[in-house]
Amino acid sequence: MTTNRPYALRAVPGLYASKPGIQVAVQTSHKASDEDLQFFQQLGVEWVMLGIDDPALHSVEHYKQFAARFAAYGLQIYRIANHAVHNVPEITLNLPGRDEKVAELIQFIRDLGAAGIRYHTYAHMGNGIWSTGRTTRRGGMSARTLDIKNATGRWGSETFTGDLTHGRAYTEDELWENYEYMIRKVAPVAEEAGVYIGIHPDDPPVYALGGIPRCIFGNFAGYKRAMDIADSPNIGVCLCVGCWLE
Repeated sequence: MTTNRPYALRAVPGLYASKPGIQVAVQTSHKASDEDLQFFQQLGVEWVMLGIDDPALHSVEHYKQFAARFAAYGLQIYRIANHAVHNVPEITLNLPGRDEKVAELIQFIRDLGAAGIRYHTYAHMGNGIWSTGRTTRRGGMSARTLDIKNATGRWGSETFTGDLTHGRAYTEDELWENYEYMIRKVAPVAEEAGVYIGIHPDDPPVYALGGIPRCIFGNFAGYKRAMDIADSPNIGVCLCVGCWLE
């Protein structure tokens, strides 16, 4: 895409496959077998989002090893999921340990860049992704369902319930201040490392859950303001079509 477009309208440089158009990817674990990778190759998939749930495997050396293993099957890792460094209340709500979490996020971005992985998804929710349960949809597939009156938030091993998940109600101004504090530290590192960060919409994008507003990434105006604050070609939008549809 042309470089004179606004930051949020640019695609991540280098994230294109052998054919133009929409890119098809799969989500898999670092525990994926050779048979899994061969199956992805047979499907014609070229991109992988890799989930790593072992903290000991989050290092440049391991990222390079994973990239080499996947490349043997014609697969490129476009993203590594690390739940420890985004969507965390320490950053979103300015809880004790915030600076340590920001430093951990910065190191993760540097490690991605050093391993040649150019994209990271960041989310800025303070009390997880909220759902009610599962339901059966088209063709018998299992899908999330949401009844806001009976929903529960989850992130990693944490569960969030009730009217005040963190003991009090937070203001929109607090969330904006905490976002700005984080992004001004992270954006220069992302530019230096050559890593592009797509910010995921609040899930679900409702006004407030558990006393925490979802004012930044729950609507277009919030996204625009957040991109203006970041003021970086490396900070943009994660186009989660489900959340954007909501």
